Amino acid sequence: MRKHFFILFLLISTLGIAQELNCVVTVVAQQTGNDNNVVFKTLERQLTEFINNTQWTNKKFKVQERINCSMVINVQNYNNDAFSATLQIQSSRPVFGSTYSTPVYTFNDREFQFQYLEFQNLVFNPNQFESNLISVLSFHIYMILGMDADTFAPNGGDEYYRQAQTIVNYSAGSGGPGWKLEDGLQSRFALIDNILSPTYKEFRSAMYSYHRDGMDLMHKNLNEGKKEISTSVLELQKMHSRRPNSFLMRVFFDSKANEVASIFSGGPQIGITSLVNALNKIAPIHASKWKKIKF
Repeated sequence: MRKHFFILFLLISTLGIAQELNCVVTVVAQQTGNDNNVVFKTLERQLTEFINNTQWTNKKFKVQERINCSMVINVQNYNNDAFSATLQIQSSRPVFGSTYSTPVYTFNDREFQFQYLEFQNLVFNPNQFESNLISVLSFHIYMILGMDADTFAPNGGDEYYRQAQTIVNYSAGSGGPGWKLEDGLQSRFALIDNILSPTYKEFRSAMYSYHRDGMDLMHKNLNEGKKEISTSVLELQKMHSRRPNSFLMRVFFDSKANEVASIFSGGPQIGITSLVNALNKIAPIHASKWKKIKF
């Protein structure tokens, strides 16, 4: 009888604890001209299991609390075990009191080079370089975790961003692109360096106020929610005046441009002249979307 109770306890404990991510991994290989190669399906399956079954934090997530995200690996070339690809990452989080999920992290990593042998063991080490494949994926996983946490608490993503920075530091000597200062203004190095820099502090404060004070309020008071979202976007003007056309501004609006245009193109009308002027100034690349906003 005691044995049966112990087994039941283990089952309940297992059901109550889940890993942090619900990630859909897709490997696309049409550009290789050999997309039917079984290695791509094996890679897709292994990465799906690796990402979703690894425990990335010391926190306990309920099944419904797992972060929904996707990773699309577009393989451009491969030779034996050497792959050259791009990696498109997207994550979202639910909006309180609704069935809507708001995009949080959208990033296109254009410098994804890695080695992979079918069925190789995939293991993440938080303090040591294992492979470029593991480092790139784990870096973006901690970016997903950090961005998500920032939408729920001011600077809530600190511990995850520090781990992402640790991954950058120990991967810099690997020879892979994207890990060093000289790899450009839109590299992984630049992304985490900017996130943790006081120069761009409004990015993180806007992520919190946009979601917690804005999106999560809209089920209760649509008008006030829109005002808070407008205020959080206007706050980004300070960052723009300090660093015009910054990388993080692009990162923010890669996720939020369509949503902002949609929010202010219908529903209760609020004063948005200053908002539209600010949007055209800080994110002119999305000017066609801002034209949809109604006064």
